[in-house]
Amino acid sequence: MSWGAAVSLGLGALLAASEYAFTLLKWAGAAYLLWLGVHLVLKPRDRLTLNSAPATGSGTRGDLIRGYLSNILNPKVGIFYVTFLPQFVPAGVNVAGFSFLLACIHVLLGMLWFALLIAATIPLGRFLARPPVIRALDRLTGIFFIGFGIRLALAKRH
Repeated sequence: MSWGAAVSLGLGALLAASEYAFTLLKWAGAAYLLWLGVHLVLKPRDRLTLNSAPATGSGTRGDLIRGYLSNILNPKVGIFYVTFLPQFVPAGVNVAGFSFLLACIHVLLGMLWFALLIAATIPLGRFLARPPVIRALDRLTGIFFIGFGIRLALAKRH
């Protein structure tokens, strides 16, 4: 939601106007994706580890804080909003308001999608927790992150 609000308030316009800002965000995002991808390919996990005590706060509030920080510090989310939202703003509407509405719709759809994923993975939990499956999924995710990072690094401003 924060990234959507930032785009609504002009971050997309700043990145469109400033080659330096665009390049800085692009390289930061590409480096982050490459680092994550290489780490997952070279050091996949053998098991899922759940912390017995949350790092921040407790219960739902702590989970929401961790989720928010993960989202706001993730350049991929910012790149998504900067490149995606402006394409769907019709001419003649309040750009900030309409962009924020689109961001709210995206958040709602994301919540519904994650609820569906959680409901689907509960029955698959034993299979997904097997060490070979965890390693394979980590490596596959890492390969995708590396590919996305390379593609982002090679992206040109239109």
